Amino acid sequence: MLKQSLQQKLQQKLSPQQIQLMKLLQVPTLELEARIKEELEANPALEEGREEEEEFDGAAGLDDDRGESRDDFDFDAYLDDPTPGYRYAVNNHAEQEDRETAFGSGETFSERLAAQVGLRPVSDRQRLLATFLIGNLDEAGYLRRDLYAISSDLAFGQGLEVAEAELATVLEIVQQLEPAGVGARDLRECLLLQVDRRRESSGGGGHAALDLARRILEEQFEAFTKKHYDKLVARLETTEDALRDAMAEITRLNPKPGNSGSDNARHIQAVVPDFQVTVEGDELRLQINGRNAPELRVSNEYRDMMEGYAVAKDPDRSQKEAITFVKRKVDAAKWFIDAIKQRQNTLRVTMQAIMQIQEAYFLSGDETDLKPMILKDVAERINMDISTVSRVANSKYVQTPYGTFLLKTLFSESLATDSGEEVSTREVKKILEEAVEAEDKRKPLSDEKLMQVLQEKGYRIARRTVAKYREQLGISVARLRKEL
Repeated sequence: MLKQSLQQKLQQKLSPQQIQLMKLLQVPTLELEARIKEELEANPALEEGREEEEEFDGAAGLDDDRGESRDDFDFDAYLDDPTPGYRYAVNNHAEQEDRETAFGSGETFSERLAAQVGLRPVSDRQRLLATFLIGNLDEAGYLRRDLYAISSDLAFGQGLEVAEAELATVLEIVQQLEPAGVGARDLRECLLLQVDRRRESSGGGGHAALDLARRILEEQFEAFTKKHYDKLVARLETTEDALRDAMAEITRLNPKPGNSGSDNARHIQAVVPDFQVTVEGDELRLQINGRNAPELRVSNEYRDMMEGYAVAKDPDRSQKEAITFVKRKVDAAKWFIDAIKQRQNTLRVTMQAIMQIQEAYFLSGDETDLKPMILKDVAERINMDISTVSRVANSKYVQTPYGTFLLKTLFSESLATDSGEEVSTREVKKILEEAVEAEDKRKPLSDEKLMQVLQEKGYRIARRTVAKYREQLGISVARLRKEL
């Protein structure tokens, strides 16, 4: 049975302008410059320069000489008009953290390998197969795919019948290319290829440490990965000093030869600090990067167009269309200028609140002076939403006398001490790092013993919390930290 009914409800929606403002707030300085340049190119009513003394009001240009506003143009109507798509379009590019600034270019890793194949005395068929294998290497330079699967690809995609044995022969050619280790199918093979290359360059394998290193990788790889040094000494019938020399040779090898190419310069991202905090005596000074607040204004030419329309009598249809276009552009320009100013103000008040909370740290530079601080603490202090503070903290860098780092690294949760005092987890992590650095590497401290060290210093902490902090700091388990 069909039924009709009337229903009233309240619903919150973000306007396109609010969405764009949030996007402007979260981008760092470098990306903001690109965004401003994009807006300048798209909107002819916006230009660089200082705003005129007399504030321009786009609505004022709509009044005729009788002082009555023309009702044939309504600002709300044309602001909601979907025509100016450049203002409403969603940014379908990657998020900020994935967008990188290129500082180098040139041949790719695959192109350099293919060029080396071209210099070798191989047949055309082998060159074709080698190029195909190179195209299947991953970023680290490994061939992760099975030769049978590659043979099937060649048969169905290229119409070439290639046996696995032939592919294996061509793979050996690829593995002879530079850098050493490319074309390996696993870490063990990668390291063996590099050891063999070093043995050849040292004069036919006369280097005892390299010979032992090869035996370790070939015969005792599992014991090597687990750092069972006692087993290695016994099984290889060698001395601890000889094993230490062999391990030193292995640690010089590159486990990811594909990442050593120059094309990795493309992944270098410039860090331009959005804030600069300086210490003058016992006071902190805050400066915001000038690129965050460029001087923008509404074009004088478009101002004149609006004034010309204000004195026009009975405009025809073409004139109405022209002035509608002008108003859209002028309004968009004014909104963008206001958004940049609002962004600047939000950055300033947020950073000032962070400086007030973390004043002791900014004065001393000692991480143990960091106070527990979460997004909510800053949001309540500046009377803004937590999401706004998050957008500021996630992608902004601050330059201090102690280094340049992401703003979000200043945020941390709290941990109670025996005295009941709340301390920052960053302080605990710092002490954990120091304990690991000072440990005897022949007998590294387990998580249980690290917990005891921290508890002796007055921190209430569980072993699983120690393990969590250790993993966050990128510190391996005790067994993998063991050294000879």
